[in-house]
Amino acid sequence: MTGQTVDRSDPVPATRSRRLWRPAVRALLDGALPLIDKRMAESVRPFDRPDMMRPHLASRKFAWTHYGIFVPRLPGPFRYLNTMTLIGATGTVVFDNDYLAAPDARNTATVLSSTAAPGHHFYRAYDAADECAFEEDGSRIAFGDNLIIENSYPNFRVTGRYDSFDVDLEIVATDQASWFVRNPVYDHVSLLAQCSGTIASPDGPVSISGPCTVEYARCMTPQSLTRRALPESWKLPADFFTYQIVQLDDRHQLLLTDVRASGVTACKLAYIRTVDGSAKVFDDVEFDVLEYADALHVDPQGREMRVPRVLRWQVRDHGRTVVEFEAEIDSEWRYGHGKGYVGAYTYRGSFDGASINGTGYIEWVDCEV
Repeated sequence: MTGQTVDRSDPVPATRSRRLWRPAVRALLDGALPLIDKRMAESVRPFDRPDMMRPHLASRKFAWTHYGIFVPRLPGPFRYLNTMTLIGATGTVVFDNDYLAAPDARNTATVLSSTAAPGHHFYRAYDAADECAFEEDGSRIAFGDNLIIENSYPNFRVTGRYDSFDVDLEIVATDQASWFVRNPVYDHVSLLAQCSGTIASPDGPVSISGPCTVEYARCMTPQSLTRRALPESWKLPADFFTYQIVQLDDRHQLLLTDVRASGVTACKLAYIRTVDGSAKVFDDVEFDVLEYADALHVDPQGREMRVPRVLRWQVRDHGRTVVEFEAEIDSEWRYGHGKGYVGAYTYRGSFDGASINGTGYIEWVDCEV
């Protein structure tokens, strides 16, 4: 998307304000957070908190919640299937699209669902006060007439009715939980799961099956205190986010995440989990963008963002290389992951010394520049 007029009035002061946040952010992430966050320990224990998976729409304790279902490896033309939802404005730089805010921003809900197949892209906002129906216990959450997620852990059902494609999935989750954050103000967990179902488009339904993830998050932010969307300069300064899922083989699933706030690393971890129940977390992780796309990507609001073309991950355990690969983004970027995008890449590398290659799923939001 090129040739659009770009509004540059907001990024400069916002970037300056995030620089002012930096000392406080560094003190929090390097000092206080390691003392209270339990993500490393919890990520090698069985999941025993299905009751936490509630929408919290009426609560002013949690500003936002998130439900997600991600199938990272599908045959062409799909390659992946994502169902990404947010309930409530987040009060963060990377995820808030204030132009979509409901009259009470805390009631803003969004759905992003896509595959790599031509035209398979749905992104819409809702006023959850009157356009959504959420059971308080999280057993059923409905976003207009477009998406229903039913939760009877470990069983989930996803029903998507979008403009250009439909989704019907039956999911069985395991108790293998990878926690990206686990502390008193923010929980974010991913469950290893198996799915089966169909993706339907005008050409007819196609059966799909395979490993997937079921994800849930809940978070307290200052946004819960006001019905107005927080000004950009007052949002929490998380300004870079990438999350990637690679199905290494039929048994091993790799999760990769790199999150920064005001230039300070908040989370850079790798998780490997297997169908036999084992799970490991690695914090010796390197992520590099080897090459950015020639042109900045421009969203429907005219905002520019750099996006990668070639990237590299290296994961080590006590000096031993566990996983390393390079990947080239070779699908269309789908807008709507907050201010950013999702897509697919082709990767080549090694896992425990053996060669690997295939397709991976990527989420990308870069508001640093």
